[in-house]
Amino acid sequence: MSQPTPPPDGTPPQEPTQPYGGAPLSGQQPYPAQPYPAQQYPQQYPAQQYPQQPYGAQQPYSQQSYAALPSRPTNTLAIIALVAGIGGFSFVPFLGSIVAIITGHMARRQIALSGEEGSGMAVAGLVMGYIVVGLAVVGLLLVVIVVAGTSAYRG
Repeated sequence: MSQPTPPPDGTPPQEPTQPYGGAPLSGQQPYPAQPYPAQQYPQQYPAQQYPQQPYGAQQPYSQQSYAALPSRPTNTLAIIALVAGIGGFSFVPFLGSIVAIITGHMARRQIALSGEEGSGMAVAGLVMGYIVVGLAVVGLLLVVIVVAGTSAYRG
């Protein structure tokens, strides 16, 4: 290995360092290498029962790679029922709930026949739709009772 030549301005050459501020790359290591003690591991299986295979050799019972199974498609009506059920709680209360109930029942029927995914979404749309319709019916009954009660006292 040759010594680095000094720069022309007369300054002494600097030792090369490792990137990111590591130790200098001189012939001396900053810490001497420590030998690891030899460890003995207990042999769990007899060698004749499980012979060592060279690298790259095929194991007799190794896992083979399998192609991923195609996933079943999600029923579109189930998605519509879920979205309409959410809309029934927020944007279009009564209309969204009616759509959620109708499409939820249609989706459950199609899922039972075709085996598609989305049964949970259809049920969620049905539940939300029935809740909002039930609350609307109870609210309408309360309004009728209050109006009938106040008109009985007037006259």
